[in-house]
This record gives sequence, structure tokens and C-alpha cells, in this order.
Amino acid sequence: MSRSFVVADIDDIVSKLQTEEKIALLGAPDWWNTTPVPRLEIPSIRCSDGPNGVRGSSHFASTPAQCIPCATSLASTFDTNLIREAGEFLAAEIKIKSSVILLAPTCNIQRSPLGGRAFESFSEDPYLSGIMASAYVNGLQSQGVSAAIKHFVGNDQEHERTAADSVMSDRAFREVYLYPFMLAQRFAKPWAVMTAYGRIHGVHCSENSELLQDILRDEWKFEGIVMSDWYGTYGVDQPINAGLDLEMPGPTRWRTSTLVNHVLTAQKLSPSTLDERVKTMLSYIQQQARLNPEIVFGDGKERTRDSPEIRQFCRNLAAQGIVLLQNRNNVLPLLQNRVRKLAIVGPNARGSVISGGGSAALKASYIVTPYQGIQEGAFDDLQISYTIGCYAHKYLPTLENYLETSTGERGWLATFYSQHENGELSPPVAKFVLNDTRVKLNDFIPAGLSENWTLKMTGQLTVDKTATFELGLTVAGRAKLWIDRELTIDNWTQQTPGDFFYGQGTIEEKATVRLEARKPVDVLVEYTNSYPPPNRDGEGQTVPNAQPALMRGLRLGGCEKIDADVAIADAVKLAEGSDAVVFIGGLTSEWESEGFDRPSLDLPGLQAELITKLAAANSNTIVCIQAGSATAMPWKNKVAGILQTWYLGNEVGNAIADVLFGRVNPSGRLPLTFPTKIQDIAAYPNLRSEEGKIHYREDLMVGYKHHIKHEIEPLFCFGHGLSYTSFEFLDCDLIQVGTDIKLSVRLQNTGFVTGSEVVQLYVGYPDQGITHPPLQLRAFAKVQDVAAGEITVAKLLLDKWAFSWWDEQKNQWKVDSGQYALHIGSSCEHIVCQKIVELATTYSWTGL
Repeated sequence: MSRSFVVADIDDIVSKLQTEEKIALLGAPDWWNTTPVPRLEIPSIRCSDGPNGVRGSSHFASTPAQCIPCATSLASTFDTNLIREAGEFLAAEIKIKSSVILLAPTCNIQRSPLGGRAFESFSEDPYLSGIMASAYVNGLQSQGVSAAIKHFVGNDQEHERTAADSVMSDRAFREVYLYPFMLAQRFAKPWAVMTAYGRIHGVHCSENSELLQDILRDEWKFEGIVMSDWYGTYGVDQPINAGLDLEMPGPTRWRTSTLVNHVLTAQKLSPSTLDERVKTMLSYIQQQARLNPEIVFGDGKERTRDSPEIRQFCRNLAAQGIVLLQNRNNVLPLLQNRVRKLAIVGPNARGSVISGGGSAALKASYIVTPYQGIQEGAFDDLQISYTIGCYAHKYLPTLENYLETSTGERGWLATFYSQHENGELSPPVAKFVLNDTRVKLNDFIPAGLSENWTLKMTGQLTVDKTATFELGLTVAGRAKLWIDRELTIDNWTQQTPGDFFYGQGTIEEKATVRLEARKPVDVLVEYTNSYPPPNRDGEGQTVPNAQPALMRGLRLGGCEKIDADVAIADAVKLAEGSDAVVFIGGLTSEWESEGFDRPSLDLPGLQAELITKLAAANSNTIVCIQAGSATAMPWKNKVAGILQTWYLGNEVGNAIADVLFGRVNPSGRLPLTFPTKIQDIAAYPNLRSEEGKIHYREDLMVGYKHHIKHEIEPLFCFGHGLSYTSFEFLDCDLIQVGTDIKLSVRLQNTGFVTGSEVVQLYVGYPDQGITHPPLQLRAFAKVQDVAAGEITVAKLLLDKWAFSWWDEQKNQWKVDSGQYALHIGSSCEHIVCQKIVELATTYSWTGL
């Protein structure tokens, strides 16, 4: 392959490759790049994490990026055109990171809001998930960037995710969990698929030939590459034989020359199968190089985009996903003639809560906090006051905004040293200035370090208030913290396992120090990658988590210690003297993250108590919840307004302000059911792996289907969302040709301001002795910016898939003859029109 881009003959290249080169092409040299073969001009291509932005190729020293809203927020727009634009936006983002593969979108099913990565997935509904994933993929790939849709399949919770077997019926497997991937293949044809960590039918997904060959390639005609999730490969010959093209990350653990040649010699792997995997990889690399020569053969540097147009796009995308859940007495929007004094309260108001955690996290190029957005977006003469009210962090807040190096640079200095055999340190090997007190070392360490090495993080910490502060140090490895040369935290000698860094680190060890305003103190964290020493009782390593060498890093946090009762009392007093209160809280990336599931639906800390007391003090209390999924709201009937603001990216503050002040009329709709209590979750009590199995006993009745089937009233139903205007559904026309149906729904904006509405169509199947969900979303359309009094028409299309189900006996899709009910409305509970259609023929099929 050359820069002239004469399409190379793949068979010819394979014939010229040495066996060791073939093996290398099926693995990676490092965390993000494929293996090049310079001898044959085969380049390396780079991938990067999404799904809500492009981090780039370093956790350690990330190049700042734009952060867009999380997937649940994107799905809340019910706007496929906007999500396609988001895909196009991300394509430009990934190219300036010198990458051509985005590890996204995530389209697993939110079977429980407690899933650690629920915020990464679009919806509990397979149809909505698949349609949104298709729009996202089409946007990316229209710009020549490959999607790597994930996690195929059943990665719906984090507990024991690398071991657990997802035990479900074949119907649930097909109609719920495979369904969004199938739709994405029908409508977008992603160029790459990433496998899930766990098992299906007892076999890990990365070595499951039923998944990768029978379904994905043979039935669905997928032609791209299949790659593992990071460290999601568990063998040598089994994954290659099953159809896994690429093991990630590198350096490879399984696809070494020694191991692969051994299984070739043992005839557990045939040379022709090895060649088949290599051909797929070469075709993919050639495609990406041909589409993106300036990236693949470029300088490899990573850059940051920014412009007023980019910021406006992110701001609008964020605002469009906000869902107005409740608006008693039209407390919203906040109007100048009603509100002169506004109180802002809550732990997230001044926080940088932009995304969930894990592989979705990135370093944003800028962040507009809710407090900043409200201040800048307020109308003239509005008096704004703030108090925190309560804390709600899991780990103490990071401290980079309070640190400077000895030379005055923002952040702190990272200095690496090798360790001699006698324990002494070498002269410095490398130095970096980091503006983040979360230091991840999994994908980067400088060249020239010994096997065991030391990192010293140094800086000067300056706070703006004299007070007692609590500091916390969390590690995957070992570390100690000194303040002004005094040992303050020892997370080195004895350690307690925690969930830091995907469960491979410790708990946060804490200490209190007295700090004076504007008086710098010296901070030193000494870290080593070596294992902790044995316990005094000789039991060995004190952090026995799985695969301890895969993740290494540290995290330093801290904040003022507050009296919880005093903080709440201060907030209540402020509320009493204000015309309205905006509470901004919820979760953070440390509560919702890859690596672990949430322990409960409850808001952390004293948020529920604080909200209740604020509402008692001020009847115009508005609650903004930042979370990627559902949370408990025991205070729902006490507050006036509720906004679900998800994780909205770096424009979070402006987007919230735009909705609060009415510059944007909210049009988001819930892509999942909000249960009242944990027992109402469809998957309850099967929320964890039990003896290596996750039992999907809710079967087809996921989310709203469970609530309707069992007549369980939700906190807020699927598809729900309010507006500052109102719409009336006038009539519906239908044209039917077999299973192809066209519907035209006329509706009118009967309110006083311009607004948007989402028309939703649910299908009810005939009762013929086969269990079906009571309603299933099968089409939707969003009418945009309809002026007050204006009449508009929404167009909806149905085909055979709207009436199909998986016949386990025939192992085929099937449509039964009979009468089907088409329920049209603005949510699964608010149905305003029903049509009955008759299907005359029963038939079955396989494939797409």
C-alpha cells in the first residue's frame, strides 16, 4: 500500500507476509494503534475512545477535546438528524486526534438504571437504541471515520463483567439485546464491531462463533473487522477461529509469535483461518488509509478544535436533550416579572460534571459550569446567590485548579525515575506538567524506565479560604502524600482494596490539614508501580484485585470540611429569602462509571434531605438532576420543577441556563423508564452476577414493557417530557400495502410559544397464544419548531419488522396474520390515537 493509493491486491500482500507479520497484524503494539508492516508499506491506524468525545491516545497527558452529551441525552432528543450531525461532529474531532476509528457508539440495553455504563447506552428500548446508533454511525462514516459499535453483546452491567454468562431466552436475545446491533447493520453498516467482555450461551463473546460468524457475518452480512474490548480476549486459537480479527490493546498477551505458532503446529488453528483474519484486517486498514491519507500518513500529532460555531453546536445539542419532567404552576421558564432573587444550591452547581466515568471520560477543552451558565445567561437585574448545601462526592474533588508548579505553571510536575537494585533512584528520566490530579498510567510511561520505577508529583497548593481541608489519595500501585515535607497519607505500607481504576486500586485514604488562604504549601506524592509488600501476618499482597498490572495510576483530591447541618441550614435560609431556588445535583463520573455498578437509586449524600427542606422553604424550588440514568426522587411531589439534565458535556452550564430562562423550549423525551423504587426495576432482583451468571428473568419485559404488563406506576414513563407549549393531535391517515404502512399524523401547537413534539407509535400484537410485550415502540418522528397555532404533519413508516417476533422453534423471524393495534401518542402512557391494521399472511425469514 502506498500514498498513491493504487488499491493493493490483498491476496498478493498476504502471500508476501511472513507468519510473524501476519500474527502481529492481528494484535497491537500499544494501547491505541494497529501494527504496521513498513516492509510492505502497511501503515498503522489509530483508534480512540468516545462515545461522547474523543480523548486521544493518552490518558496520562490528554489533548483537550470537545465533550458532547452522553448517549441517554442524545437519545432523549428523538432527533435522528441531530444525532447524525453529532456523528459528523465527532468525525472531525477524531481526525484532529490523528485517529480514524472511534470506539463508539455503545448500544447495549439499559435493563437497569444501576448499570455502571448505563449513561453510555441510548435506551432501554431496542428500537430507539438501534435507530439512534444508526444515525450516529452514519454521521461518523459519512466523513470516512470508522465506528466500532459496542459491546457485542449483553454488556449490560459491570459486576463480574469479564466472567459472567448472560442467561436469557433466545427471544430476548434476538428481540431485545441483538436488536439494536441488527438495526445498525441494516441502516448504517458499521465498519467495526467491538465484542463484549462477558459470555453468551456460556462462551465468551470474543470467541463465540455463533455471534461472530453465524449471526454477524453469515446472517447479517457484516464485512468489517471484529475487535476485542480492551483485555477482553481470553485465549489464542478460540477467538481467531471464531472470527475475532483484532486483539486489543497491545502489547499483545495472546497473539504472540510463540503462542500462535504453537497452536498452528498443534493444528488447533489452520493457516487458512489465520490468512482469513489477516485479509479482513488488511482490507480494513487499506480502506481507512484510502479514506484518510492525511491522517494515516500525517504527523500523528493531536490537536484541539474550538470556534464559536463548535461551541454553539455543543450548546444546542446539550439543550435539546434536556427533559422537563415536572412544571407545576408553570414555575419554568424563569421570567423577569416573577423572579428578582434567585438562589442556586447544590453540589454540582460549581462542579465540572460533564460525563460519566471510565472510557467515556476525557479532558474537556473548556467547561461552562451550571453556576457560570446561569450567571451569564440571566436577565438584567436578577440577583443570584449561591451556597453548596451539601456534598455528594464519592471521591474528594480533584485539585488541579489550586496547584502550580515551582515555575508558576498551572498544575503539578510529574517526574519519572528508574529504580536501581539497591532501591536508590536514578536521575530523572522524564518530566511532564499535568493539569489534572487524576494520573492514569495504563497507556503511557516514558521510554527508558526500569521494570520497577518511581513517579514523583510535586506542586504548590494554594486555597482561597482559611479552613480545615480533607485530602484523599487513591492509587493503583503504591503512593504516599507529603504536605510541606510532612507525611500526611500513607497508601503504600498497608492498603485496602477499592473500586478505583476499574476495581484494580484502593479505597481513598484521607487526612485533614489546616490550610491558610493564599498561603502555598508544598505537595509531594511519591508513587511506585511495584506491588504492595506482604501484610505483617504474611498473607501477601493487600490489594488482591484481578489483573493488578493492567492499570496503574493515582488520584489526589481534597476540599474544605463542612458541617453538614450548618450547610443545609445556610441553604434553607438562602431559599427563604429568594423568589426561586435552582438546585443542581445528582451523580458524577465517580458514581456512574465503567468498572462497577451503582449501589442504589438514591442520590448520594444528603441531597434528598436538602431538596426536601428547600422545597419546604420555597414553593418555587426547581431541581436539575445530572445523571446518566434514573435516580430516586422521594421529593418529587414537594418541588415545583424537575429537569433531567443528564451529562451534557462542556456546554452544560449554558444549556441548562437556556432552558431555565426559556431561550430554548425543552423538547427532550425520556428514553428510559424512571422507576419509583429499586424493586420496580424490570431486572430486579437479578441486578448482579450470581455464581458467574446474570439471569435475565424479565425476558422481553424490559423497562416500560414491564411496567405496563404488571401495571406498575413509574415515577416517570418512557417517552415522557413536557414543554413550555402544548400540542393537540388532530387526526391520523393511514395507507397500507401488506406490512408496509405509511401514517400521517396532523397535530397543532395549541400553546403560546414555538415548540417541538415527538410523535411516538407503539404496536400491540394480537393475542394468539404467544407472549408479547403489551406495547413496543416501532416508529417515532419529531416535528421541529412549530409556531404557536401552527398545524404540522408527522410522517411515520412501518414495515415487516414492526410486526415481527423471533420464533425459537424455527430459529427465524416471523410475522403472524391477524389484527395489530397501532397506538400513537406523546409517550407510552399518553396515547391519543389508535388504528387497527389487518395482516393477511403469516410468513418467516432469516437475515436482514
